[in-house]
Amino acid sequence: MDHLAVCGPAPITPRRCHGAVAKHGFGSPGVVRAMSSARPAGRNWEDRHRRRLAVRTLAITQNITVDGSIEILGDWFDPQGQGGADNSDLLDELHRQDEGADGFLVGRRTFEDLRGYWPQLADDPTGVADYLDRVQKYVVSATVTDPQWQNTTIIASDPIGRIRALKEQPGRDIVTTGSITLCHALIEAGLVDEYRLFVYPVVQGRGRRLFPDGFEVPRLTLLDAKAFRNGITYSRYAVQGRSPDDA
Repeated sequence: MDHLAVCGPAPITPRRCHGAVAKHGFGSPGVVRAMSSARPAGRNWEDRHRRRLAVRTLAITQNITVDGSIEILGDWFDPQGQGGADNSDLLDELHRQDEGADGFLVGRRTFEDLRGYWPQLADDPTGVADYLDRVQKYVVSATVTDPQWQNTTIIASDPIGRIRALKEQPGRDIVTTGSITLCHALIEAGLVDEYRLFVYPVVQGRGRRLFPDGFEVPRLTLLDAKAFRNGITYSRYAVQGRSPDDA
């Protein structure tokens, strides 16, 4: 039930990063050449290093329970807010992250769930509907031919290859949310750079998990952590070797 894990913090949690070059501060060939004195010399290494720095960040952002479920089977998640709680600090964080992403990647069921909800709202104080309208959306589907939503591109074949190529194009972050089957495929293909998790103070006791069964990540680097007034906490992790300090 991939389509249930959508709407709210997860779909609007991209972070500003104009590619890894801006994130790491290595913007000029001179800086790269200066670094090469401590590393293998030669044009091939320099070209590979530039390409690595230019790859866009692919981040999985999910709403998740304390016991690790990202499949929303209960009523713990409300895309318009949590029962009147003060969500202003959470929304501020989400809007800050929105500014750093120009790609939104989802599977078919998550896309259809989003399309059936957010564009239909007459008034959306969260700003999610406006963001989803204008961001460039990529939908992995072999059956959808007419997305019926502006700024949408269908990825109908070779999704891993197409997404790998998308990461190498100029741009800011690419964020994916919900889409559990797609997320598992991206994780197993080694394409995920960051995990951005909004943890709800709930134990669901069931439901699909963030990582595929049996998949191990030896170590993640904590990049950011904070708590919000409504009880939700946020943690941002980088895959080892892909954080700003690893450049």
